Amino acid sequence: MGVTLVLPDPITSDLTRTTALPDETAGVLLARLHRSVNGDTRLLGRALHWAPPEAYQDRSPSEMSITPEGYVRALALAEQDGSVPIWVHTHPGGTPVPSERDRVVDRAIADVFRVRSGSEYYGTVIAAPNGSSLHLTGTLQEEGLRTEPIDRFWSVGGRWSLQRAFDREPQRIDLAMFDRNVRAFGDAVQQTIGMLKIAIVGAGGTGSAIAEQVVRLGARDLLLVDADTLSASNVTRVYGSTPEQVGVPKVLVLRQHLRAIAPDIRCRVIKGMCTSESVALELAGVDLTFGCTDDNAGRLVLSRLSTYYLVPVIDVGVLLSSDDDDELIGIDGRVTILSPGNACLLCRNRIDTGRAAAEMQTPQERERLAGEGYAPALGGVEPAVVTFTTMVASAAINELLERLVGYGHPRRPTEILLRIHDRETSTNIVEPNPGHYCHFGQNKWGAGDTTPFLEQTWAE
Repeated sequence: MGVTLVLPDPITSDLTRTTALPDETAGVLLARLHRSVNGDTRLLGRALHWAPPEAYQDRSPSEMSITPEGYVRALALAEQDGSVPIWVHTHPGGTPVPSERDRVVDRAIADVFRVRSGSEYYGTVIAAPNGSSLHLTGTLQEEGLRTEPIDRFWSVGGRWSLQRAFDREPQRIDLAMFDRNVRAFGDAVQQTIGMLKIAIVGAGGTGSAIAEQVVRLGARDLLLVDADTLSASNVTRVYGSTPEQVGVPKVLVLRQHLRAIAPDIRCRVIKGMCTSESVALELAGVDLTFGCTDDNAGRLVLSRLSTYYLVPVIDVGVLLSSDDDDELIGIDGRVTILSPGNACLLCRNRIDTGRAAAEMQTPQERERLAGEGYAPALGGVEPAVVTFTTMVASAAINELLERLVGYGHPRRPTEILLRIHDRETSTNIVEPNPGHYCHFGQNKWGAGDTTPFLEQTWAE
């Protein structure tokens, strides 16, 4: 169990710029707190309010002091937002290790922050420059209980960066196993891959190919979600499956295979669908999700999770098309990246809302509505071939790696379209629609826990 601070790109960029200033700077970060089902705590960054210049009494590269006017307005905003107030300040000329003066300040203002914000919690973050990036440390203190360290910082936006707190021991890497990866990406990226908590929704052709690759790349903390059992036709696409496993839940088949590759893996499984509220709650506690489900309702849930919990989602789809004579005429793949600032799947018209509504119903209700002509017909069994599901899965993994490493063009596309039959690839960037939940102006980024969950209706 640990504490992760998740920051959308605008806050990370603001913090990075501010650490470059010559003198110490202070402010208040507002963050919603989410206690994950797995016991971890996630702080979802909402807004960062710097103290106004007139609030500083003294200010230098090594210390500062400010009047209460430097933070009281931000604490009032925290109360309105239902956020935890986090006291942020920079160490521009040194490391983010708290000084004795910092500890004195914390003891002096912790109760003020809690009372003024109406929160049970008080947090701290110290930021120091690290080239074009940051070194960070932090704490989270619940009233009357011990102080927990913030041990991970996860920045999501155009680039993704996951780092341990500066005062935490780095993760050990098996250099014999990952030597070639480290030669390609460097030690820091290899450590990031090993720290990521990754969910894969759908353990079929694309999901199993993605799981195989991320584990071989070094991922060691996975959550697999799929409601189905392995069928005879699945064996032709699901990595690690054999005919003897037909009838076994796909998540168990895949977990067994991944453990054979990496015996030290932590791999939780859920035999269920993300359209179940209890399953979706599990997904709120991961760092990254690959959406490999073929239902519209599941994609609707993942799309909202990305905005409300600052969880990047890489959504994957493969479609094989035939003409009236059942001749294969189209092989299309899609990889869509959802993170703060990107258009959601609804804004992109990648979800059939009518089908999504029908899929969210209970089987009995769906049958009743279909009988009355109110529910659309749901899709049947679609063609699928391992060559094409693997190809699109690899394109999805490439998007993860590029955002961690930065080897591509800085203006990153948020969707990749593969017309495999034409040997063509295209990309696009789509902005959120004004007024929609994924747009920054709607104040849903990092909204976290809401009633109802994700502010949507659930069948359960």
